[in-house]
Amino acid sequence: MTRLPDLDALQLLVAVADTGSLGKAAARTGISQPSASARMATLERRLGLKLLVRTTSGSRLTSDGAVITDWARRVLEQAEALVEGAAALRTHADERLPVAASLTIAEHLMPKWLIELRQLRPAMRVGLIVENSHQVVAALRAGQVDLGFVEGPWVPRDLHSAVVGRDRLAVVVAPGHPWARRREPLTAAELAAEPLLLREPGSGTREVLEAALAAHDGPAVPLIELGATAPLRSAALSGSGPAVLSVLAVAEDIAAGRLVEVPVAEDVALRRTLRAVWPRGRELSDAAGWMVQVARGRA
Repeated sequence: MTRLPDLDALQLLVAVADTGSLGKAAARTGISQPSASARMATLERRLGLKLLVRTTSGSRLTSDGAVITDWARRVLEQAEALVEGAAALRTHADERLPVAASLTIAEHLMPKWLIELRQLRPAMRVGLIVENSHQVVAALRAGQVDLGFVEGPWVPRDLHSAVVGRDRLAVVVAPGHPWARRREPLTAAELAAEPLLLREPGSGTREVLEAALAAHDGPAVPLIELGATAPLRSAALSGSGPAVLSVLAVAEDIAAGRLVEVPVAEDVALRRTLRAVWPRGRELSDAAGWMVQVARGRA
């Protein structure tokens, strides 16, 4: 199995692209030029590609190197999001803003929000609890968190809310599934009758689907019912059956052809609103206000 390149090597490659010099890139990343040369040689060997052309006037990317550098930037961005997300999951007594977020929001939106928040308010710390939407509301009511993020068709009357985004549920199947070749949109009745790979009751994803299929007494008894998106996505990829998941969670699989989105009739309401929520009658703290503004893209 091919060994993955380390992040330090990818940072060095990006620095070479930015500075046009291996020596300047070495200085930027805090290593000696011989170490930089050795690290770049190791990266080229692991990838089996020539990434740089070294000249007396500096270093320039090969055409392969330019492509790899673009990909490296994305990998580094995701690595930074991972670090920020992990830091938020650690709960300490001195955290200033305890937050609960539904799984979809925590996985796909919260990392970039936390990065932006750290840039705007470096001293601010967020403690993140990941639950389904019902449990987020319960945590708010119990005073365990100051702010919540939920998805779904409902907001309890005892909570204030602010819209922070929109989302859509997608019906997805593996390429070998009969629905993958379907051209006619699925009707609500067809979707309600089919055993599906589903999130657990209480999740925003499940509630939106149940509301969309309520007139047809659906959804049917689930094929699989789990409290997390990743194993349902894996089950769909393996061909176990159709899944109904946030398009945020499966967009890359659809684009790569690993999953196929099945068309659904326009009257099947699978769109949903993403909201920040907090107890009614309580003013948002300064920290919570900043978090909401970042989530709404207004910071």
